[in-house]
Amino acid sequence: MGVSADVRPGRSEEQHELALTLRQVLTKHAGSDAVRAVMGAEPGYDTALWTLLCEQIGVAALAVPEEHDGAGFTLAESVVALEELGRALAPSPLLSSVLTAEAILATGDADAAARLLPRLAAGEVGAVVLDDGAPVLDAIDATVLVALTDAGLVDVDPGSVTRRHLETVDQTLRLAAVDLEAAITTPIGDAAAVDAVRDRVRLVGALGVTALQIGLADRALSMTVEYSRARVQFGRPIGSFQALKHRMAEMLVLQEMGRSAVWAATEAVVAAREDAAELVHVAKAYCSEAAERIAAETVQMHGGIAITWEHDAHLVFKRAHALGQLFGAAHHHRAALTL
Repeated sequence: MGVSADVRPGRSEEQHELALTLRQVLTKHAGSDAVRAVMGAEPGYDTALWTLLCEQIGVAALAVPEEHDGAGFTLAESVVALEELGRALAPSPLLSSVLTAEAILATGDADAAARLLPRLAAGEVGAVVLDDGAPVLDAIDATVLVALTDAGLVDVDPGSVTRRHLETVDQTLRLAAVDLEAAITTPIGDAAAVDAVRDRVRLVGALGVTALQIGLADRALSMTVEYSRARVQFGRPIGSFQALKHRMAEMLVLQEMGRSAVWAATEAVVAAREDAAELVHVAKAYCSEAAERIAAETVQMHGGIAITWEHDAHLVFKRAHALGQLFGAAHHHRAALTL
């Protein structure tokens, strides 16, 4: 797998350099063996890699305002980082931490922001409980835990709640059940902001997942092209057969259309445009189905080895289907477009 990150329309030079740096680091530290080693252990992600990404690249601080020890960039830079993490299949608490920061900022509570955002920027893991009883991304490892309640967003003392790990199809994703019954909480903002906070978290959550999906699609296509060049049948590399060329071309079209949808949605969210939610719904619906189709083709074109535990196509397939459900399945987002 190469480490080049192509310059893409819509990306700034800084965003391109961020993608290139992340790809280099992840290629070195988040190879297949490294991913497999951490996904079955505790805490489920490589803490040394997370520290490196936070301290050397500042991924957790990208969209945190400068006054709260962040880098002061926009959500677009976090999307770039998530795409590279998706490509590497690397377990990471970045998305959940980004959502925690977004929830806090959406309340407009300056005191809570000053208290909690520097911790997130420094690399503490954040998690958001959107609905009582629903699975929560990265809640097991969160030291900054916030929850949406009838009283609004609250800062939850992690030691006051029961957190139970949930089994997932994709072992690189960490979901947990959080029991808030005995939670010790501190209000953030007021109850009037609860709907706005929930909408913001769901919007950014869906957008973040599309970035992971399009990174995954890129990984799957690269794997398939490389295999088609190396695998020989009837005295020729299988990639020379026209039928397989057409299938890989279709995979590329799906990937590039998905990337365009993600970037259009990202620009709209960053600019707070009126069509932001609509474009996120479009991107999530499209990317969910595109990633699943690309993953299925990856398995088919690798043949029997792809269904074995030892081959990465197996990881791609599970990740594609898990991400398709995270923050709303494709049909839910299409339904939202018709309302």
